[in-house]
Amino acid sequence: MCYKPVVLIHGVMTGSASMEIIKLRIQEKHPGTIVYNVNRFESWSSLETMWHQVLEIGNDIVKISASHPEGINLIGYSQGGLLARGIVQTFPNISVSTFISLSSPQAGQYGASFLHLVFPGLIKDTVWELFYSRVGQHTSVGNYWNDPYHQTLYESYSVFLPYINNDIPSAQSENFKANMLKLKKLVLIGGPEDQVITPWQSSQFGYYNSNETVIEMHEQDIYKEDKIGLKTLDETGRLHIVTIPGVNHFNWHINVSVMDDYLIPHLD
Repeated sequence: MCYKPVVLIHGVMTGSASMEIIKLRIQEKHPGTIVYNVNRFESWSSLETMWHQVLEIGNDIVKISASHPEGINLIGYSQGGLLARGIVQTFPNISVSTFISLSSPQAGQYGASFLHLVFPGLIKDTVWELFYSRVGQHTSVGNYWNDPYHQTLYESYSVFLPYINNDIPSAQSENFKANMLKLKKLVLIGGPEDQVITPWQSSQFGYYNSNETVIEMHEQDIYKEDKIGLKTLDETGRLHIVTIPGVNHFNWHINVSVMDDYLIPHLD
């Protein structure tokens, strides 16, 4: 039996080739399933601003969705999962049935290992001086860098994450939530051995408080106040939290066991 079409969005500093294993596995397990593997913003282009990528890739997916009125599955890995959420929340005319976020910094990022993938010379504790500026906001990573010790600057300068999280009210706040609530299923996959997404619980909307203690999703305002619909999705059985031990960040999208046991079964 084939699934509804699947759209894949790759992570930072990689490209569509990195998602080919997932594509081939889905088609091997369920022949006839159409898989679109997004090839925009590869390599260094993946550092372009989040909003630019959301709008460009989103317009591509609008066309895909129009060809498949029955709905599509959307899978985003790492930064791609945050882009995917931005697309879900921004485009009312994209019919996403199931959205799977595969080890993505949904609540932000504050870790040296991720930072050094892109900016090896920068230091986690002081990079806020770059990211929380007009110049720093011209990078995708700067758009979701969430320093728990500099929250006022984060909210003052960050043009992406605090808005799609509805931490800062905007003209789009109601739409951001309403579009999220159109999902039939939201799957948040992550795990404690990720070693790149920091804290790893960000993949499931958990994050640091002001003294770097991790507060899990259910205790976060974004959930308790239902800012983007997480609580409603949860209470209606549409939110699935999947924690998988022993998987490094660079293996999520190439680990066939993860695909077979946790990813493919959630597709429809």
